[in-house]
Amino acid sequence: MKTVIIEDEYLTAQSLQELLQEVDPSIEVLAILESVEESVEWFSLNPPPDLAFFDIHLADGTSFSIFERTDVSCPVIFTTAYDEYALKAFEVKSIDYLLKPIERKTLERALAKFREFTSKRQIDPDLISDLVASMKASKARSKSNFLIPHNDKLIPLSISKIAFIYSENRITSIHTFDGNKKHLDASLDTLYNQLDAENFFRANRQYIIARKAIKDMSLWFGRKLSVNLTVEVPEKIIINKNRVSEFKGWLTM
Repeated sequence: MKTVIIEDEYLTAQSLQELLQEVDPSIEVLAILESVEESVEWFSLNPPPDLAFFDIHLADGTSFSIFERTDVSCPVIFTTAYDEYALKAFEVKSIDYLLKPIERKTLERALAKFREFTSKRQIDPDLISDLVASMKASKARSKSNFLIPHNDKLIPLSISKIAFIYSENRITSIHTFDGNKKHLDASLDTLYNQLDAENFFRANRQYIIARKAIKDMSLWFGRKLSVNLTVEVPEKIIINKNRVSEFKGWLTM
């Protein structure tokens, strides 16, 4: 089997290549591509591989734009992190995904699904457009308010007022642009699934941050990023080096 990996994080790409060859030594990785531009050029000049792995968020855009600019006739397995809307869409449309960090068991499952997929039918040319439409529909169903308990009442809090959501010692607090803090009995995972992924980013295990709350970023140790908001935060917001490219891609969408 011949395959291509589209991934802008070098170590992640190398890890996936090694894992593929562990799972099936007959798999040949033809190329590791780091950007939309490089991928468009490669697919325009080369015969299609048997399978391709597409990271969703690349430094110069999302990998969905590759399909708009060149013919991708091979089946695709997407890779992603923290993008629940995308994951739900992939499940509906029967295109598999790998959630980072990629594990051997999930890779084996994805390859088995690929073999079953190709044995039954050819790739549907409308599949990607349907996928994008499903993602947009999921985002359209995002909440516009959270209900905050206060004594014996529930008070609606507009999502547009949220600067960030913070979790410490299993206590989740919502912080607004005007400096108020509200506690909510829900995990960050649960809340993130209810937010518009275009406007909120799961920075790490402690933070969900709003796009419009971001002031700037600072380079941090070990190729990490420190994100500075327009409001005060309990502690630094650090983006791990493995997610810096994803964060930059999200921020420039």
